[in-house]
Amino acid sequence: MGYKNLRECVRDLEARGELVRIECEIDPNLEAAAIQRRVYQAGGPALYFARVKGSRFPMVGNLFGTLERTRTIFRDTLDTLACLAALKINPASFLKNPLKYAGVPRGALHLLPKRVKSGPILAGRTSLSQLPQLKSWPDDGGAFITLPQVYSESIRNPGWRQSNLGMYRVQISGGHYRPEAEVGLHYQIHRGIGVHHAEALEQGVPFRVNIFVGGPPSLTVAAVMPLPEGMPELSFAGVLGGHRISLVTPPGQLPMPAEADFVITGTVDPQRTLPEGPFGDHLGYYSLAHDFPVVQVDQVYHRHGAIWPFTSVGRPPQEDTSFGAFIHELTGDLIPTVLPGVHAVHAVDAAGVHPLLLAIGSERYVPYARQRRPQELLTIANAILGQGQLSLAKYLLLTAREDQPDLDVHDVPGFFRHILERVDWRCDLHFQTCTTVDTLDYSGSALNAGSKVVIAAAGEARRRLTTDLPAELSLPAGFSNPRVAMPGVLLVQGPSCSRPRHTTDPRMEAFCLSYAPESAINRFPLIVVVDDSTFVASSLNNFLWTAFTRSDPALDLYGIGASITGKHWGCAGALVMDARSKPHHAPPLMDDPAVEKRVDALGTPGGPLHGII
Repeated sequence: MGYKNLRECVRDLEARGELVRIECEIDPNLEAAAIQRRVYQAGGPALYFARVKGSRFPMVGNLFGTLERTRTIFRDTLDTLACLAALKINPASFLKNPLKYAGVPRGALHLLPKRVKSGPILAGRTSLSQLPQLKSWPDDGGAFITLPQVYSESIRNPGWRQSNLGMYRVQISGGHYRPEAEVGLHYQIHRGIGVHHAEALEQGVPFRVNIFVGGPPSLTVAAVMPLPEGMPELSFAGVLGGHRISLVTPPGQLPMPAEADFVITGTVDPQRTLPEGPFGDHLGYYSLAHDFPVVQVDQVYHRHGAIWPFTSVGRPPQEDTSFGAFIHELTGDLIPTVLPGVHAVHAVDAAGVHPLLLAIGSERYVPYARQRRPQELLTIANAILGQGQLSLAKYLLLTAREDQPDLDVHDVPGFFRHILERVDWRCDLHFQTCTTVDTLDYSGSALNAGSKVVIAAAGEARRRLTTDLPAELSLPAGFSNPRVAMPGVLLVQGPSCSRPRHTTDPRMEAFCLSYAPESAINRFPLIVVVDDSTFVASSLNNFLWTAFTRSDPALDLYGIGASITGKHWGCAGALVMDARSKPHHAPPLMDDPAVEKRVDALGTPGGPLHGII
């Protein structure tokens, strides 16, 4: 049942024709990541780099590059997971069809890790500099581990039952770190390791961490799963992997998977930080250098025949898109059991995941009312923004299932159409200002700081959306090239933005004041001002990425006919979003042309990627 280690997975995928072995030397400095991104975009196979420049360890990438391959990797346990989920949703279903759930008890046994006295991971030792020095983007601050599994335990209640396994960024070279002795540990807000860090600060003592790389593929997925409080990731990895996770504990160390490929052990001084980054991240920009915790490294263990797994992140879609789709398959049906009244949520990958969340809920507060309006939806919105990583949503668009029972949160254009047909900008915008946002989102007022807005719309459609530009449309000086992104959404190219970080833009305010709520431009309920309207209009993904990664709701939403009533802001005409690049935004990611030429050569006739890219 399942793969006990990464080597078994690689062999099986190769036998199935789902993995290509590349024997020529590959440079982990930019080239490996560029290859992986190109093959991912082509829907290609997993990649095994047998010869890695500067390291004796081979690399494997794009393992989870398609949803189909991810399902294949975990094919032995998906039915068990589906049964466990069904029992949580409706425990009475077991009584109706007990044979259907015959494999559940055995699956539940895999929740418990297995202690062993020794294991393959203890076979060898190496150093940080001997690991593949993966650098994904030209301006990255050094080499990074891109698929790390960072393990920590509670100081107050040590042991695996109070452990956390999270995929937090690990910088192994560059910056101010002492070579061979220190690595950077970047974790975002609302991550489990933060609880252990807080305990260490409170007690004034260091805390230990282990950084696993490789091992059973189920551990990699477990490290990114949004699990409920109190469920250790090691338990989920056992169920997903179809076997108990074997743990070995060297003297004075935390436990580590016996079948891991690499484990870096070390200690975090809870008071000490160093600048970590920059790093090209999944919003499509560089996350810049900021102070984050430091791991003082003790040992770097590796097994014989160890393989270094990696990925590259950047503007979506990337390999982590497949992670997200797979996680949704596993957890989507459980949403109503965690958030009553919520029927579906979708963190939109093309918008960088956290910047845009679509949701469908119930609106039953006044079922006899002549006209439905958002009431219960606002209660649901507060619940969503108080739940785990959903709390990092910046734009939450929420509507009622009663208005269109077949509405699908994954049909993004259809969802936008539904909202824009019904929204009343005078009362349906609900802001949270001076709050927390995703660590990687630079549109806000500071690191981890910004604003949110809930757009809740319910009831009958109040307008018909158009894609026709009004013949009488005129734009103020400096604004040009109107384009239609989708029904009801008008793009306008604006002048370069130079507004200070904490202020609104007078030119945007003047734009709105140049129109009355009756002006023809208001036939589009949403107007988005951008740097390049032709680029943004060219694809749905370009629109989603630009609009929601380059705007902060409190500072970048304006309105035609705007007013404040009882401290509630709204507008009688169109809502106007400023999605231009701002001086405080992080720079977008750009490929290195010389590296791209080397990748092109691998796809020519006779090259190992011919017919793939």
